[in-house]
Amino acid sequence: QVQLVESGGGLVQAGESLTLSCTATGATIPINGMGWYRQIPGKEREMVARITDAGTTNYAHSVRGRFTIARDSGKNTVLLQMNNLKPDDTAVYYCYVLPYWGTWGQGTQVSVSS
Repeated sequence: QVQLVESGGGLVQAGESLTLSCTATGATIPINGMGWYRQIPGKEREMVARITDAGTTNYAHSVRGRFTIARDSGKNTVLLQMNNLKPDDTAVYYCYVLPYWGTWGQGTQVSVSS
């Protein structure tokens, strides 16, 4: 059973940066796609960024140009560099890996003050 551990969240001011990290362990099937979702209490989880095993990336419109996703396939790790953070980015951030869709870690809280 794959396990995901996210880290790197915190409390920052608007305009500052954070880098989130997620490592997958226990995978018995090779991991291909990886990505990040975020969730605000009372709202649905939304896709933030994703990256394929070929390195193709896709971003939510709200974070394009500010966030960058990257992966270290050898370590089954995915990173999310978040620059110019805004209060609207405040959420719990979760990573996912494919083909283990539906498995989530504990998430990491990102809080951005204005």
